[in-house]
Amino acid sequence: MAEDYYQTLGVTKSATADEIKKAYRKKAMEFHPDRNPGNKVAEENFKKASRAYEVLSDADKRKLYDQHGEAAFDQGAGPSPGARGGFRGADPMDIFNQMFGGGGGGFGDMFGGGGGAQEAAGEDLRVDVKITLEEAAEGVERKIPYRKHIACTKCSGTGAEAGAKKRRCNTCGGHGQVIRSQGFFQMRQTCPDCHGEGEIIDRPCRACSSEGRVVGESTATLRIPPGVDNGTKLRSSHNGSAGRRGAPAGDLYVVVTVLDHELFERDGDDLICSVPVKFSVAALGGQINVPKLKGKTLLKVPAGTQGGTLFRLRGEGMPKLRGSGAGDMVVRVDIDVPKKMTDAQKDALKAYAKACGDEDAPVSDSWRQKFKRFFG
Repeated sequence: MAEDYYQTLGVTKSATADEIKKAYRKKAMEFHPDRNPGNKVAEENFKKASRAYEVLSDADKRKLYDQHGEAAFDQGAGPSPGARGGFRGADPMDIFNQMFGGGGGGFGDMFGGGGGAQEAAGEDLRVDVKITLEEAAEGVERKIPYRKHIACTKCSGTGAEAGAKKRRCNTCGGHGQVIRSQGFFQMRQTCPDCHGEGEIIDRPCRACSSEGRVVGESTATLRIPPGVDNGTKLRSSHNGSAGRRGAPAGDLYVVVTVLDHELFERDGDDLICSVPVKFSVAALGGQINVPKLKGKTLLKVPAGTQGGTLFRLRGEGMPKLRGSGAGDMVVRVDIDVPKKMTDAQKDALKAYAKACGDEDAPVSDSWRQKFKRFFG
């Protein structure tokens, strides 16, 4: 059954040349052998897409195909001599490489490269910054000093002396890349002579050795938003190293470390605070002062509160980095047992113990029953 080239690429017969090219790019990326190793079905689909593109991308061949179908390209059987040798015997990889500026034969070629020298952006950089928990809650602006590649002032980033000329690199032919063969494989590499520029400068700048950049000091002002946590990574666009010979700068990544706090522990957006409570207040009930990141608040402690009891104050934690609102403040009660007492205090406590029967039963009835059940 004759193959429909339009259907193979997923386009209509009225498709423009650009639509055909885009359709083939999509099919080639999906079925390329490098992306589907050992998959015979994908390999066959890649060949079909390449065959269809080879015909439909050529105005004359497309016209013959529209008139006579695949028969127009059968060796020795076409309706006109000009149709002979159309696709039959052509290498799908050659067609693929021609479209994507190749010659490399590798799947990576379709993502750029090969059609000419490519400007390589400068390197991305990382700096670490430490802030307090209060700064993490409020947000803070920091000026961050660091070293990076900056544009050479002598040549204004061009890498060339005044009046210098450029010529096409003979090694790569101006492509910025060369092909290296290793057995059955071919690899595309940056040209060692022009370093990917595709051009050679006859009089390179001596201050920067034709790089167009030198290492220098820089400062970036960064706004750290409220709610950041340990390990939060913030990006400052175009504040990384300058690219070679005027290429765009990379980005600066700032990794935040939030310092430990003497009162608060952090659990996500929640803050945890252990507050000592007098035994008398825990037993009789009362109010205690609880610290917050900003100020303090009163917390009502019910009579009979046990050590380890947790109280949650809604919305008093850290602001949410993404979204609105804030976490909670979790107050953990620690019973404050006095280390030193006066004789009067000791006598009063002994009287309390005697009134409670603590002298004869140092543990509660409920715990004693649990103890008995555990040991049978």
